[in-house]
Order: sequence, then structure tokens, then C-alpha cells
Amino acid sequence: MIYGRFTNRSDAGRRLAAKLMHLTEQDPVVLALPRGGVAVGFEVARALKAPLDLVLVRKIGAPFQPELAIGALANGGRVETVLNRGLAELVSDEWLREAKEQQLGEMERRRVVYLKGRPRTPIAGRTAILVDDGIATGATMRAALRSVRRAFPRRLVLAVPVAPPAAVSDLTAEVDEVVCLHTPSSFGAIGNFYEDFRQLDDADVIRLLDAAERDFAPHRRGSYQKSAQ
Repeated sequence: MIYGRFTNRSDAGRRLAAKLMHLTEQDPVVLALPRGGVAVGFEVARALKAPLDLVLVRKIGAPFQPELAIGALANGGRVETVLNRGLAELVSDEWLREAKEQQLGEMERRRVVYLKGRPRTPIAGRTAILVDDGIATGATMRAALRSVRRAFPRRLVLAVPVAPPAAVSDLTAEVDEVVCLHTPSSFGAIGNFYEDFRQLDDADVIRLLDAAERDFAPHRRGSYQKSAQ
């Protein structure tokens, strides 16, 4: 294997998990960003024998250019919005409110599809490990981290296989610990660091989440037990 590259997301997840084993006794919960992050998070959750859940993130596209992000919306137990203030000033408060509600509805729809109505895994008082298959700019990850922080984890850990140094530096203040296997100065795209970076579809996400629910017994640990008593 070429140094700094992964065979696929499963390989990246196993290598990332090896650097996270010190968290095994901290009542961890693994939170993945769909879709690609779920394949990485699955391997981390399996190694740590931890529950696997999702943090759904949606871009808020500008009405005059949908591919241009005004901001990002995340729901990892609590809703968080991160805005590009310069662009947000170009739209009305009413438009922004309606756009957020639309994206929240889509996030909830996806959660129901992926998790089939299963309740969220409790985060409060636990070590929350937020996982993706890589970070490019860090904008959506910032929204995801802030959303999870609002759910009151005891510790918040960012764990990714690869990210540019600037993105890691910018996000360090948002978390208690960062685990990133590679921080190449010459970055390009996340897919450059994978031999196989095929896109996952909804069926892949559902399969992995169902397997995690079945095999890792996610609701038999720590804070969930206490809250259920």
C-alpha cells in the first residue's frame, strides 16, 4: 500500500480504530456522518464494542446558486446551524428560516429511513466519537461537532483518517481530542487517499447500521442502562 492511502473505508476504519482503543473504557458512542463516514464508523464501533449512530448534516444552498453554501445544518441530538455570515446577509430571515425547516425535515426523513424509527443512542455523559471518511474544508464538520456538543457528552473526540492540516487546526478548539491518521500538506480531494472510494448508497448505510444494532448491542452500555432504570 502506498503510504498515506487506504484500501477502502473499511481499511481506514480499522486503522483509525487502532488509535482509539484507549477510549474503550470511557463509555464511547460512535457518531458517523452518512454516507461514507458510516463505513469508517462501523469498524471503529466494532473494535470499541460501542454503539453506532448518525449525525445528519445538510447544506443550506443559496437560492440564486444552490451549490453555493450559505451554511450547514446538523442534528446529532441537538440542532446546530453554522452560517457564512457574508452570504447569509444576502437572504431574508424568513427565507433562511424556511430553508432550515426544509432541511430539518429532510434530515429527519433520512434518519427514519436509515434507522427505521429506532431512538437515538444517548450521548449525555458519554465519550462521543465523531467519525467521517475525511475532511476537506471542515465547514460541515464544524456544524456536526457543535450539534453533538449541545447534547452534553462528557468528552468529544473527532476521528478521521485524513484531513488537511489547516482543517484540523481550525477544528481543534471544538473538541477535547483529535485523532487524524494523515494530515498531508498537499491535499486535493479526500478520494485521492483511497484506492476504492466508491460512493455508498442508502442500502449500504442501512445494512451497516442494522449489523451494528445486531452485533454490537449498542443499548446495553453505560448511560443508557442508567437512564433506563
